[in-house]
Amino acid sequence: MNAPPPRKIIHVDMDAFYASVEQRDDPTLRGKPVAVGGGHRGVVAAASYEARTFGVRSAMPSVTAKRRCPELVFVKPRFDVYKKVSEQIRAIFANYTELVEPLSLDEAYLDVSIDRHGLGTARAIAEQIRARIRSETGLTASAGVSYCKFIAKLASDHNKPDGICVIPPQHGAAFVATLPVKRFHGVGPVTAAKMEWLGIHTGADLAAWSLAELEAHFGSSGNWYWRIARGIDERPVRPDRPYKSVSAERTFDDDLSRPEDLQREVARIAGLAWARIDRAGVRGRTVTLKVKFADFTLITRSKSFATPVADLAAFDAAGQALLAALLPVARGIRLLGLGVHSIVEEEQDGPMQLGLAI
Repeated sequence: MNAPPPRKIIHVDMDAFYASVEQRDDPTLRGKPVAVGGGHRGVVAAASYEARTFGVRSAMPSVTAKRRCPELVFVKPRFDVYKKVSEQIRAIFANYTELVEPLSLDEAYLDVSIDRHGLGTARAIAEQIRARIRSETGLTASAGVSYCKFIAKLASDHNKPDGICVIPPQHGAAFVATLPVKRFHGVGPVTAAKMEWLGIHTGADLAAWSLAELEAHFGSSGNWYWRIARGIDERPVRPDRPYKSVSAERTFDDDLSRPEDLQREVARIAGLAWARIDRAGVRGRTVTLKVKFADFTLITRSKSFATPVADLAAFDAAGQALLAALLPVARGIRLLGLGVHSIVEEEQDGPMQLGLAI
């Protein structure tokens, strides 16, 4: 039997979305380094490209961001506005395909294998979508076009901002081979560091390892790494994928046991996780603390509320209360994580999973 034709997938990623909306709506911010977020125990939710030249990035503590860029302008997030703009963008997507998988307010996968408007190529579809986003919202978007989700996402970041990158099937593996593994979706900082320690720096290095070798070092994830190194990703675009949880976690260089150190880290992780919660545009009724001890014993503790956790202060307080119930600890702690479950979106039930190591 003949193999089915390759899918045509576009990954659309808005350029510095929150910061760009603020610059669009306030002309005095244009051309200036802008960070959305900040405040007590705050973190940067988004940074303009002017700010990024100073090394300011999302999830960075606001005090660090200000130290790197003294001229940085902090703007209070307006998530109601970002969500409305996101709805405008998704309406544009829906005009081209029913197969849209949002990843957050500012990015999504589109399967355009069916050319609804007869534009001829996936690149032409992506270019028209980008033009409509600019015309209808005043914002720019970058797009990656390829035959699978993994490469489309890599490609969308290749010519940012306001760019497009097309990777056809015959060039997929070669494209992956040129990139550093730390850029791969699904390879977090801890895994990237382990790969580099093993001498795996690029996709080409990763492809040189056998499946058995990768599974020996990375367990069940080894199969995924073996496949993506060869440009293989058969995951379909899944419309309306609900969030299950939103979280952040951190593995420490040295095990922690002092209460004040653990409390400080919970506060830090709460800020990072809350930035992702806001970015996803969701709220949750259950707060879960994840603890991995020095001997790799893993436990979780959760607390559920009648209504969704409203803000960072409440989220942090819930995390601190869960930690306090464990103190003092007899063993060192190598990892802490904090997240929300029992997700509800701001206007409707129906949650997407967003759990990232930091």
